[in-house]
Amino acid sequence: MAPTVILIRHAEALHSLDFTIRDPPLTDNGLKTQCATLSTALQALPLAQEITLIITSPMRRTLQTTSASLGWLMDRDIPAVARAEWQENTVNNIDIGRPVSELVEEFPKFDFSTVDPIFPAKEGLYEFSQEALTERGQVARKWLKERKEKVVAVVSHDGFMRVGICQRKFGNADYRIFQFEEERDGKDGLGLVELEETEKNGGGLGTCLKGTFGWLRNDFKYMPKKPQA
Repeated sequence: MAPTVILIRHAEALHSLDFTIRDPPLTDNGLKTQCATLSTALQALPLAQEITLIITSPMRRTLQTTSASLGWLMDRDIPAVARAEWQENTVNNIDIGRPVSELVEEFPKFDFSTVDPIFPAKEGLYEFSQEALTERGQVARKWLKERKEKVVAVVSHDGFMRVGICQRKFGNADYRIFQFEEERDGKDGLGLVELEETEKNGGGLGTCLKGTFGWLRNDFKYMPKKPQA
């Protein structure tokens, strides 16, 4: 049976203040306030106590969010695995990661062994194009669906989760809970269905915009290869 998935957006990062920083870290507010609030909420959530695998984008802001908000699980030896599929979309500095050799030094508690060797290059599956992002979302969901864990937490980015994963928007350091759809009526079973408790509330903490969202006009602003009209 496919796992239940808790999707989490990273906390506020410095690119909110400076759009030129490469792989920016969290702000003090994001690290000390937002992550603390998220951690408290998740520790009080019975489902989160059943998490036996944490997946994170190998970007600094997601790794810091994972450490600060899910560290209580990592302290129980729940594995935290970085996967390149969950990185953010664009080719702007803020969305380009750093070499794994540097990340291992800064974040020694994470497993980087399965990060695609192509990372942090934005090419192939990680190209900033509508086609590649659609494919990357399918790859990420297929990999996730095949996991044997009962509950998996994923820490990622608003843009990628919206266009590639679940068609939802996320507030900083907020979460939504999903289950995989059934394989029937022509559906491949890779779609995610949000649980009512987070959908109606606008996320677990209530900071997410309600509704479904596809591609937005600004998504194409910096895209080198514009989609066909």
